[in-house]
Formats: sequence, C-alpha cells, structure tokens
Amino acid sequence: MKEEEVKRCQIQEWYPKFKSVSIKTQIHELPELFVEYLLDDSGPFLLPESITGEDALPQRIRNPEEEDDFQVPEDSEDESEQPSPPPCFPELELVVKQTIETFDGAVFPKLNWSAPKDAAWVSTTGNLKCTSFSEIALLLKSSETLTHDLCHAFDSCDDKTSSRPSTFYLALRKWYPSFHPEMEFRCFVSHRLLVGISQREVTSFYPVLLEKKDVLKISIQKFFMENVQKVFESEDYTFDVYVTEDGRIKIIDFNPWGAFTLPLLFNWEELETGLVENGDSAQFRIIDTRCGVRPGLKTAVPYDYLDTSPGSGWDQFLRNADEELRMQSKSPEAGA
Repeated sequence: MKEEEVKRCQIQEWYPKFKSVSIKTQIHELPELFVEYLLDDSGPFLLPESITGEDALPQRIRNPEEEDDFQVPEDSEDESEQPSPPPCFPELELVVKQTIETFDGAVFPKLNWSAPKDAAWVSTTGNLKCTSFSEIALLLKSSETLTHDLCHAFDSCDDKTSSRPSTFYLALRKWYPSFHPEMEFRCFVSHRLLVGISQREVTSFYPVLLEKKDVLKISIQKFFMENVQKVFESEDYTFDVYVTEDGRIKIIDFNPWGAFTLPLLFNWEELETGLVENGDSAQFRIIDTRCGVRPGLKTAVPYDYLDTSPGSGWDQFLRNADEELRMQSKSPEAGA
C-alpha cells in the first residue's frame, strides 16, 4: 500500500468529487492546538469551555456535595493543586455551530478517515448524533479509534514518510434520523473491478435483506460503474454506500484496501485471490440466518478476536476452550 492510496481516502480529498452522490457534509480544518488537545492524556479529562454555554451532558445529575470534594481551597499555596483551566476554541466552536444550524440542528462527526464509533456509548443518545460543539468534542476526545488517524495513519504504507498528515479536518455530516443500518454496504474493488459487496452492519440479522438481495446487488453494481469506477483514482480500495428507501445510492466513505479496513463477511485472502481469479460479477454477502451474526464488530476490539474463521483469534480460543473441557471431563475429579 502506498501513502497516496491512503491519502485519497481522506474525506476532504474524495468528498468534493462525489458530493452529488454523497450525504450532506461540511468540512473544517482543525487548528493544531485542537489536535494537541485530543492527543493530550497527561491530565484530567477536560472538555473545552464553551463560549455559548452548551453542555455535552445536559441530562446528567449533578451532586453539589460531591463536586465540593474536588474544590481546591482559595488560600491553598500549593500551585500543583490548582486545576488547569479547560481549553477554549471559540473560532472552531462558532463554525461548528453554524454547520449544525445549517443541517437542521444535528450532525455526526469524523476526522480525515474515521468516525468515533467506539465512543458512542458516552453520549446521551448512545450514538454519534451531536447537537453542539461540546458533544462533538466529547466523542472525539473519548475515542480510541481516532488515535489511528492522529498517530498511525500511514503505518501500513510501504513508502511511509510520516506518521500523520500535515493537516487534520473535522467533517460534519448531516444526521438522518430515518437512517436504516441494514441498508449500508461495503464494496470491495480490486484492479478497478467490483469483486465483493458485504452487509455493513454485521451485528444483526435483517430478514428484509433476503428479499432485496438481488435487486440491491444490481443497483450497487450499476452505481459503481456509472459513478465510481472511472472517477476514484486507486486500483484497489473499498467504499461504503447507503441505499435510501426510494432506491437512491449515497456514498458514505472510502477506505484503503486491506490494512485496518474490516473485510466484514469476507476475508482478505479470498478477496485478493479467489474472487478476482473467478472474474465473475461481484459476490454479495449478507447475514442470512441469526446464527451468522458477528457480535462486536462495532467496538474497538481487534478484528482478530472477532473473526471466527479458521486460524483467527476466536477460532484458536474456542479450540483451547474445547481442549480444556475435554481434559477436565477426563480427570478423576470430574467423576467424583
């Protein structure tokens, strides 16, 4: 993998070319001080001071007595006890506020490559919906996934010259409350050919996909040939799409081929060899039974421990567990 292939998958690079077939997005350059704030874990977890007085957790229950326990006496002479003032980014907060208002009051954030999906649990809604700068800062600051963007973006590149891009961007994307997760799909492109399509949300079984599978495959293949194949510059990559209720297709994201990109219902070996060699139309995979569900792929747990295919981390763990069970059943104490 080359650096230029990774760079093409940054949202500020691909979105202008595919704006007409993507979801509404505004992109803002992040000041380096804000990037440093996201990376700083040397002190207490502090959210930026809001110039508009917005609160990232407006529904939390405050206990004044407990808050008093953390107050430093005004006459204390120990400067080390004095709490650091929270950071403040007034210019960034104002442009974010304007974007949120433009998008009817709600957005979801991502940086150059990644969204803070692993931090959704800290929000008051349990998802990435944000209605204020403070909520966005909370998600970004809480996310371990974004560490990849911030520190390890080019680690998988053969021609790596740096560990991070020179500039980071905050993409604010319009929040659609009617979004159906079963209608998002990951598409795998090898040698500029669409070789695989996978259900994106693999933690659930959706019977509706069984009925629509053939129609969805044809629609996505047609969309790829008409809108993506001759426009995106890389030969090998993945892209995520969403199919609306009226059948329109919207590009959600682009990702590099391999490396940190999840193959979902495929594995990279078959994508790189078998599917390409067959030369047939793209394989379309969905979870067709409840037994096929892959729990946990939303989390920040390494994929090796979620993949259950032969040789995977879970496969080895289950084999060890079975062996341990057999050993216990054969021991003299087991029959006592």
